[in-house]
Amino acid sequence: MSMLTPPGMGGKYRITGNQYPRMRRPRSRRRLLFALVGTVVVVGLIGYGTLQLINVFGGGGQGKGDGATQAAAAKKQQCRASASPSAASAAASPASTALPEPGAITINVFNATSKSGLAKDTADQLAARGFKIGTFGNAPPEYDRKVKQSALLLGGPKATAALKVVSAQVTGTVTKVDAKRSGTTVDVMIGKGFKKLSAEKAAAKALKVLATASPSPAPGAKKGC
Repeated sequence: MSMLTPPGMGGKYRITGNQYPRMRRPRSRRRLLFALVGTVVVVGLIGYGTLQLINVFGGGGQGKGDGATQAAAAKKQQCRASASPSAASAAASPASTALPEPGAITINVFNATSKSGLAKDTADQLAARGFKIGTFGNAPPEYDRKVKQSALLLGGPKATAALKVVSAQVTGTVTKVDAKRSGTTVDVMIGKGFKKLSAEKAAAKALKVLATASPSPAPGAKKGC
């Protein structure tokens, strides 16, 4: 081997003249790995930034499912906040929806038709079912022959529950609450559509339905809560 042959060439290359073979240093694997990791990080940051810009300018950022879930949770919380303690206690109390017994209700029966004796016969039948009869006779002029339904039931604000019980005795009635009236007495104005009282079994069934009916929502409660 010539003294001018570079080490490691094994005599394959010889130097002639003033030119030398170019020796390339082997690339470091560590440098390549670092370069690859850096490229991945840069691409990931660019993609994340682009996604954030799309969300900001697109007014999004949430999926439809996430938005619906949050809206439902907010509505539920709002309903809880709007429920008043008095409404909750009234709903929990069974006495608030209890209906009075017939013996605790006083009824005045008036005949608003041209048929004679109708008020007395109806009053006797209601008395046989346990109701208290206050008085009976012809209807006042403002109602005489002006009631087209089977009967018109009149009562004050305190007679609301009593009106429900009496309405179960006659089908096709109309109920009217007069704010000026006091007490729990109910006036029954027999109208043109009256034929007879409801059968006792039918009346008992109607009362059972009224007693088990769901209470009305509280005035402050919102619909759908």
